[in-house]
Amino acid sequence: MLNKLNTALKNISPNIRKIIANMGWLIGGRFLRAAVSFIVVAWMARYLGTDQFGTLNYAIALIAIFGNISQMGLNDFVLRDTVREPSHRYEIIGTAVAIQFISGISSFVLIIGIIFLLQPEDPLGRMIVIIMSISLLFQNLYGNINIWFHSQIQSKYSVLSQNIAFIIITLAKVVLLQIQAPLITFAILFSAEHILSTINFIIAYQITGQKIQKWRANWQRAIKLIKVSWPLIFSNLSVVVYLSADQVMLGQLVDSRAVGVYAVAVKLSENFAVLVLALTRSMSPHIIEAKKISEQLYYQRIQKLCNLLALIFYALAIPLTFFSTPFIILIFGQSYASAGIVLSIHIWSSIWMFFGNIKQVWIANEELTVFAMTASSTGAVMNIALNFWLIPIYKELGAAIATVISYFFTDYVMCFMYPPARKFGWVMTKALALNILTQARQKA
Repeated sequence: MLNKLNTALKNISPNIRKIIANMGWLIGGRFLRAAVSFIVVAWMARYLGTDQFGTLNYAIALIAIFGNISQMGLNDFVLRDTVREPSHRYEIIGTAVAIQFISGISSFVLIIGIIFLLQPEDPLGRMIVIIMSISLLFQNLYGNINIWFHSQIQSKYSVLSQNIAFIIITLAKVVLLQIQAPLITFAILFSAEHILSTINFIIAYQITGQKIQKWRANWQRAIKLIKVSWPLIFSNLSVVVYLSADQVMLGQLVDSRAVGVYAVAVKLSENFAVLVLALTRSMSPHIIEAKKISEQLYYQRIQKLCNLLALIFYALAIPLTFFSTPFIILIFGQSYASAGIVLSIHIWSSIWMFFGNIKQVWIANEELTVFAMTASSTGAVMNIALNFWLIPIYKELGAAIATVISYFFTDYVMCFMYPPARKFGWVMTKALALNILTQARQKA
């Protein structure tokens, strides 16, 4: 038996072995972060209580929106171009860093102005947002190095860089929890993790033989990148609206307690999506390469990945639909019990996060950025409108319902409304139906 296994492993091509090893690093790293984060977040939620935990997550949600704006929709195109043109890597990364650094400073200034408008009578809330928004000045620098490692299927360097920073900050959080530190110290650690990650990524980049000194911004390439990516600024912003605007709106329309309860459910739901992101990121270069070979192979790889994502989703969503409340009470305590029903609904939006990761790669490859912008903008408007309607009536439960409806419409229904995107719509349909319904359709 062992001989057969060894023979089978030897027959695997070096490229496939590299992908499997890369996937192992990504999934292992994500699993470690998710598992440890789960424990620490539960501890923080119990210690801070629903009100202060809500204040912290309100700030995180607001920063997520502006952090996405600062990326300028470039990430998928940087990945695409570094896979296609590795010899121009210094120019590609240098140009992206220059664009995103300028947008990061602009976002930092803008968020400070906006928080004074949103929270004129909450000095602590404003201070927390300002401290945490320092992260906007660093996230895109290490983010582009991260993209380079992914493009070369060298994710172990990304995992090590992120996890070293994560472990140091997590230990610091444990110390703060033990000494019962004030809320503002947790905000400081949020930005500190981004600064540490930046240092670690630069060290890893240099160790692997790359030279940060060779980065050069080419403004002709910058114009070219912005021309193809500008619709994704709005598209990606719209996606972040789904993920973050609900918490901001809960904070404005209800109170911090509602944000705290909702944040517990959302963090659990999104944690699963983060684990799946590791899988899709590892496979992305493999899919981009397949398009060069043939359209058939390209869609075969996309379909196989979507099929796997659907299976993972059903395995998670079905149990949580029925057992979310006792699970929440066990981990977070009775004060968060109302997050159980929120999780049982919100988890059904996760499938679109799962598919959305691979869909972004597909959109960048097909250059359907205008469609992405239109669909996501429509969904964002729908999400905000539904939140304005449902939150005053159902509070955090209304926000969960709004998220599920707007995700379904934007990421699934609109694919069939736009002819060039229908092919990906059928890919998702096959995956959701586990190929049963589509096989019947083909026979008919």
